[in-house]
Amino acid sequence: MATLTPFHIAFPVDDLPAARAFYGELLGCEEGRSSDHWIDFSLFGHQIVAHYKPKAEGETGPHHNPVDGHDVPVPHFGVVLEMPEWEALAEKLKAANVKFVIEPYIRFKGQVGEQATMFFFDPAGNALEFKAFADMSQIFAK
Repeated sequence: MATLTPFHIAFPVDDLPAARAFYGELLGCEEGRSSDHWIDFSLFGHQIVAHYKPKAEGETGPHHNPVDGHDVPVPHFGVVLEMPEWEALAEKLKAANVKFVIEPYIRFKGQVGEQATMFFFDPAGNALEFKAFADMSQIFAK
């Protein structure tokens, strides 16, 4: 597989200190530049930016789509990790009592594209998915 270049994503948060604690302390993301209105983080080498945006009155949570018997929150973002990294992150999140939308499990067991996955929300309600493939060469397999 070719070397990937880092992606960039900016997303809204309604509490910058909570975002700093969640991404920086819990997920272990190195903090980059910041201001009173945004914080750059390195999420496994990818640039993610938490931008302060107060919640609008009546704002609702994410939409969900059915996938493999689960209601997957949309939109969501995350990183595909190597299996040992994914397992360590899952254990760290469980130990921190993170509430999962979809508990860590193996999807498509024994099939093409077998993968470990887990979904959870950050403090602002942004959905994250972290996954790992049994065989990384099958990341785009049909």
